[in-house]
This record gives sequence, structure tokens and C-alpha cells, in this order.
Amino acid sequence: MKGWKTGVLYAVLGLGVVVTAGISATVGWRPIVGPRVRPLTDRHFEPTPARLERGRYLATTGGVPCMLCHSGMEGTPEGLVIPDETRFAGRNWAPDGIPFLTAPNLTPDPETGIGTWSDDALARGIREGISHDGRALFPLMPYGKFRHMTDEDLASIIVHLRSLKPVRRALPKTELPFPVNRLINAEPQPVAGPVTADLSTPEKRGEYLVTIAACAECHTPMDDRGGRLPGMDFAGGFKLEYTGIPTVFSANITPGVNGIPYYTEELFIQTLRTGRVRERKLSGMMPTNYYRHMTDEDLESIFAYLKTIKPVDHFVDNSLPPSKCARCGQEHGGGSRNTAQS
Repeated sequence: MKGWKTGVLYAVLGLGVVVTAGISATVGWRPIVGPRVRPLTDRHFEPTPARLERGRYLATTGGVPCMLCHSGMEGTPEGLVIPDETRFAGRNWAPDGIPFLTAPNLTPDPETGIGTWSDDALARGIREGISHDGRALFPLMPYGKFRHMTDEDLASIIVHLRSLKPVRRALPKTELPFPVNRLINAEPQPVAGPVTADLSTPEKRGEYLVTIAACAECHTPMDDRGGRLPGMDFAGGFKLEYTGIPTVFSANITPGVNGIPYYTEELFIQTLRTGRVRERKLSGMMPTNYYRHMTDEDLESIFAYLKTIKPVDHFVDNSLPPSKCARCGQEHGGGSRNTAQS
């Protein structure tokens, strides 16, 4: 009997070792133990005129996509527009095909907005992916990019949000399905120490601007599990949908042959200002009606950086019907014209 019990004990211990090793080697322990969360501090961002203006500029032009993601949208023949009454007041993403997700109200309303959240709770959410109540945020919120946002730009955005008129707008809470609600616990990472950026050249300044604008989030194709495809940064083919608006796929904006190698700085700025590439009108899913308010210097820097990124041969054409692409493995306009990577 004693031998039998010992055998069972060893079997259980062995199974425990196997399970432990399996978890460590696959999803890790974060889905079980929760996200990395640093304690909140009492830091406060002084609302200076310079911060108010910088924050307004970043948050409303698309320099940082706060308003584009946290405002109610309306589909129009010209594309998506933001009604004044919903600016920064939150948005449920059901029309985008993500009904379980709500981007919260960022106005200072104390009941439905951020009125009771501390400055550091906002800072932790923006750059570290932790909600004010300690949950991991769904990584459609690009905190992985925002972690590179400088301390001063972070302060400016929060000061701007504090200055907004409070809007009481009740929205459904985010209810992430299992196991997504567990798997995303591995995404948040605390930001340790000061964050600065090298802005010494147009290319480096452009890299910073492209990062905090999260351009790659829409211009990089995604696999069936929701992961960005490695080696395909900025190569286009990401599906953009909204109820009532024709579905399109993002453009390849690399210098590759099927990207934008023919763009000049003048053409790039003109495109972002007008929403047209010469006579061809861009889809309204590309929010040029907001990007057009960015400064010439910022747009010039963004273009300078885009010219330096890796060229990717990936043909995407929204005038053609969606078809299977051997290059990215997904369906998009003109996909069948691509060949597999050698």
C-alpha cells in the first residue's frame, strides 16, 4: 500500500513539473498571476500654457490617436467624422467589429469619465497598459508604442485631457472574452525612469512621431491570431472596417516597389493635407481630415523617416477584389498578385 501511495505521489509531482514547465514555455504565468503593475504615485502635471497647446495639438491632429480612438464616429460618404458632442467622450467599437471593446470617456466627467482618476493613473494607463482599476488594457490601445512617448509629451496630453469640458456619456464596459482577458496580462510593462527622445535629425524626429502616432498599427498586416506579421512593418494589407463604410485595406507605405517609392516630400504633404494622391481620392478610413492639421515640419520629418524603413514588396490595391495573398497569408485587395517570400 505504501509503495502504491508513493507511486501516486511521484506521478502527481511529475505531472506538476510537466505542467509548470509547459506553462513557462508557452503562455507564461502572467495570464494566471495577473499583469505587471507598478504602484501609483502622487505625481501631478502642472497645467502650463505650453503643455496645454502641445497636448491639444498631439491629441486632436492624430499626432497621438487619442481623439480618433476615444470619440464616437459617424460614417459619411466622405468617411468617418467625429461629432463635436462625442469628442474624447468614449467609443464602443461594435461598428468596427469589436463589440466587446469600449475606449473609455477621456473627459473629466466624474461619473463616466476620468474626473476621479489621478494624473499618475492616466500616465500608467497611457504608457504602461494598466487601467485605473489595475486591469491590463486590451492592446488595441497601443501602449507598447506609447511607452516611448517622452515625459513632457505625456504630461502635455494629460493636461489637455484635464482641460476638456466634462461630457457625461455612459457606455458599456469592456468585457473581454476568455482566454483573451487572461492572455493580455503579459502585455503591460512598467516604465522605469525618465523617457526622452532623440530628435536631432528629421529622420529621428520622424521615427518618434510615427511611433507615438501608432502608424504601424494600421499599416502592418495581422495574422489570424491578431499578431502583427514580422518583417511586414508598414507593408499594408490591414483590414479597416466600420459599419456603413466600404471595407478597405491599408496601404503599403514602405519604399518598396509596391509601396510609395515615387512619393516626393511635396506629394506626401499634399496627400495628408487633401486626402488625395494627385487625382485619386483616398478612403475616408484614412483620417486625413485630422492629419492635415499637423505642421509642415512634422509631416516632413515623418516622410524623412518613412524613406529609411525597410522596403517590403507587398501589393495592396483596394480597386481590386480581396483575394488570398501568398506574401502575408491574408485576404486583401489584389492579394493574389503577390508571391510567397523566398
